[in-house]
Amino acid sequence: MTRSILVVTAAALALAGCDTTDPNRNRAGEGAAIGAVLGGFYALSRSGDNKLGNAAGGAVAGAIVGGLVGTLLDRQARELKRDLDSDVTVVNTGNELIVSMPEGILFAVDSSTVSPGAQDDLAVLAASLVQYPDSVVQVVGHTDNTGSAAYNADLSLRRAATVRSVLVANGVAPGRVRASGRGEDQPVASNLTPEGRALNRRVDVVIRPTGDA
Repeated sequence: MTRSILVVTAAALALAGCDTTDPNRNRAGEGAAIGAVLGGFYALSRSGDNKLGNAAGGAVAGAIVGGLVGTLLDRQARELKRDLDSDVTVVNTGNELIVSMPEGILFAVDSSTVSPGAQDDLAVLAASLVQYPDSVVQVVGHTDNTGSAAYNADLSLRRAATVRSVLVANGVAPGRVRASGRGEDQPVASNLTPEGRALNRRVDVVIRPTGDA
């Protein structure tokens, strides 16, 4: 029985690990992994041990749902990279997408009013979120360390809240999106140079799948 569990687990891992972004991936190998998982589930369910059968069923469901979520995340990332301004970065961590928008395209200095030029990018992002609804979204504002920490915390929160409002105005369900400000606490570059400070002044839109796909 232990051997059967190991077979199911290994097959589930193989399925979850399939490279969904490679157009030349081995589809026969994917089919074999799926077959192995389903076969393992069938064998355990026939054994009469309901707990083991349920565990195997969970492995099957987890592998399939995980693979589907990963596929959708890859697709969404590719589309956003294609459609957003070249200054916007889209990072797919495998578990979430981080869409990072620099201050320069979003706001004037010390302002929390979205610039007219950024409205189009936020509309594109909102349309993507509407198209892929099975996620929660965290809008996080960041600043450099110029000025007081209290002022930077407040500015970063106001900017995040403004971006959230624009996304909601473009059709994203309000309950999906939260805004927070981190001020100067999470720099991605050195604040000792103008270039580094410019990178730190940003709004990150973090897209986390809910697994309901």
